[in-house]
Amino acid sequence: MPAPRILPLSILLLAAAVPPPVLAADPPPRPNAKAASGHALDRSGQRRVGKASFYADKFAGRKMADGTRMDPRDDNAASKTLPLGTKARVTNLETGQSAVVTIQDRGPYVDGRIVDLSPATAEKIGLSREEGLARVEVAPIAVPLPDGSMKPGAGADTGVAANADR
Repeated sequence: MPAPRILPLSILLLAAAVPPPVLAADPPPRPNAKAASGHALDRSGQRRVGKASFYADKFAGRKMADGTRMDPRDDNAASKTLPLGTKARVTNLETGQSAVVTIQDRGPYVDGRIVDLSPATAEKIGLSREEGLARVEVAPIAVPLPDGSMKPGAGADTGVAANADR
């Protein structure tokens, strides 16, 4: 008489009962984080014009101010004053090209610059590594408020929230 096939069944049952390992996830965004040192949060939603630069390659994978990791392929950006979680349209005033970004980090920490862009976003608006800087307009589309709600910004009136990349 053959031996019962209990062992394989018991292994399957045991494997099904053990929960999968918990992987470390990035912490949730921090929309109420403070502005960069020496600056006040700007929840006005008004357009700003200034210079944009882009993240250096060494920042890829590093944690940003909102706790997520910097992905050079994402449309993320850094601002000294816009609240984390702000959606904004960044337009290169020389090329007319634009892209919608999410403010996830603080910076740039160089005078005269108002936004640092991911390499993917810089490419979308026609900012090359050779140029390094571009004169841009930053038009907030949605600005997080302290209570968790979102305030429409000056960029919201152009209908760009529905069309992230034109």
